[in-house]
Amino acid sequence: MINPVGINMKKDKIIIRISEEATHEEIIECLNQKILALKKLYKTEKTPIYITGKALKNKEIEEIKKIITDEIEVEVTFDSPETLGLYGIKKAFEKEVNISETKYYKGSIRSGNRLEFEGSIVIVGDLNAGAEAIAGENIIILGALRGLAHAGAKGNKKAIIATNNIDCPQLRIANIVKELEKEEIEKQYKFASVDNNNEIILE
Repeated sequence: MINPVGINMKKDKIIIRISEEATHEEIIECLNQKILALKKLYKTEKTPIYITGKALKNKEIEEIKKIITDEIEVEVTFDSPETLGLYGIKKAFEKEVNISETKYYKGSIRSGNRLEFEGSIVIVGDLNAGAEAIAGENIIILGALRGLAHAGAKGNKKAIIATNNIDCPQLRIANIVKELEKEEIEKQYKFASVDNNNEIILE
């Protein structure tokens, strides 16, 4: 049986690992069950909490953070990136994406790994949950997109994300972030781009 939330004590922090297979409802229920035990731990040990594992939507992050901070006065950080990719570069530029340099990666990218390139990225495999692909231009995934894909990371809104199946909670193109609802994920879209209203649309 899946343990939605695991808690481990380290020397300088407490790590909460969230299972990639767990639903949000399972995560919240399990965290509520364990919060009192976690609070008792903090009577003698006040160290920051670091949350890792499953890629989370912003509203899920806020809900989890609130459950903890309502009971414990503690710093809570998440391994989900708070800044956009390529080291948070915000300089905007546009160029023809069909002449961009391309990096090919053969095989699936596993959770915890990050692939980053100034041009376009083509992944011959899956981008698994907990993994990241960050490109200055386009991202093409021949398998499933379950992790974090950030195309046009230096500000190119003409960049696109194309994959066999979009199955992830969030997409990023340039400085635009789209959080996917359950209904959108179930439709198994394959293509993401930015429209004239500066919004990410799915096809």
